[in-house]
Amino acid sequence: MSIVSNNLKRIKPSPTLAVTQKARELKAAGKDVISLGAGEPDFDTPDNIKQAAIKAINDGETKYTAVDGTPVLKDAIIKKFKRENNLEYQADQITVGAGGKHVIYNAMVATLNEGDEVVIPAPYWVSYPDIVLLAGGTPIILECNEKQGFKINASELEKSINKKTKWIILNSPSNPTGACYSEDDIREIAKVLIKYPHVYILSDDIYEHVTYEGFKFFTIAQITELKERVLTMNGVSKAYSMTGWRIGYAAGPKEIIKAIAKIQSQSTTNPSSISQAAAVEALNGTQDFIKERATSFQERRDFVVKALNEIDGIECLNPDGAFYVFPSCKSLIGKKDNRGKEIKTDTDFVQSLLENSGVAVVQGSAFGLEGFFRISYATSMGNLKKALEKISTFCKSLK
Repeated sequence: MSIVSNNLKRIKPSPTLAVTQKARELKAAGKDVISLGAGEPDFDTPDNIKQAAIKAINDGETKYTAVDGTPVLKDAIIKKFKRENNLEYQADQITVGAGGKHVIYNAMVATLNEGDEVVIPAPYWVSYPDIVLLAGGTPIILECNEKQGFKINASELEKSINKKTKWIILNSPSNPTGACYSEDDIREIAKVLIKYPHVYILSDDIYEHVTYEGFKFFTIAQITELKERVLTMNGVSKAYSMTGWRIGYAAGPKEIIKAIAKIQSQSTTNPSSISQAAAVEALNGTQDFIKERATSFQERRDFVVKALNEIDGIECLNPDGAFYVFPSCKSLIGKKDNRGKEIKTDTDFVQSLLENSGVAVVQGSAFGLEGFFRISYATSMGNLKKALEKISTFCKSLK
């Protein structure tokens, strides 16, 4: 009899982390590898945020804090939601965790019972279905193809809702596609969800500040009729280049926030006190660099999309946000690489690309949609130019 729980047997390790680790191993073995797998900004954490952390250490802010966030950080989060999203919350409607993933995990564990369903649009962030499974729920995958811009069709959403549905997860800008829901898109989705008061909405807004060409971000909690059923998750990882600091947060109904705190009290307790102090400065301090960095990401996006669409057999939509593209490799399925290996799936494609050309990307099937692959362009333009040349050469070599 296995010591490992049945719930754990239902899930798999994160494919994005697996690709990144494989790239690291090849580099350590002396291989020339360019990794486009990780969703991590290549910019450094801004100096004012670092200095706030150093000050916190020097001031002795190294003790336990309140389980789900210091009062000063909760206050900064409340101000952020008011300033940027015109949303008003109280401290008992705010939770802080060790990263956005932690907040989502806590929310699912705190609310799901066996048989509860969670509607997850695909392509999805790889962790959503597995978190739901770990929490004892059932993921219901709603496919959103490239003809829909990888976004939900409201009528199809309605068909996926039943009495067992407890949550729907929305992610805009999206990982892995970069697709963004406009205010009109959100309002169409809201028309459906308003009819089903038993369904809660998890809005993953972690890429809120990475949008392009004047796209105006809008989050579903801004729909008054739905606000009391929305858990809005965000964090400092992407906008402030603080992935390693591990601070995510959410705002939502008091009952859910209280339940999340209960889970957290029996698992991690509080997030790092030093990271929380740094996050206060991130949210309250200057925001000027955010737009500058988004401009840099847009320049990279423009280059990557153009270069991909110039490759025979590759098609790529132009996303409105995040720092990913999700090109199709369907036209290359069935071909063989230089070693005579047939490309039968998108997983074969990315493995062959890594082995033959030293470029690490992630297969679309890991995100719930076969025939695609994800590129993270959160790296230097030099790396991107070299990588795209290698991808082009590899695709041309397939017979």
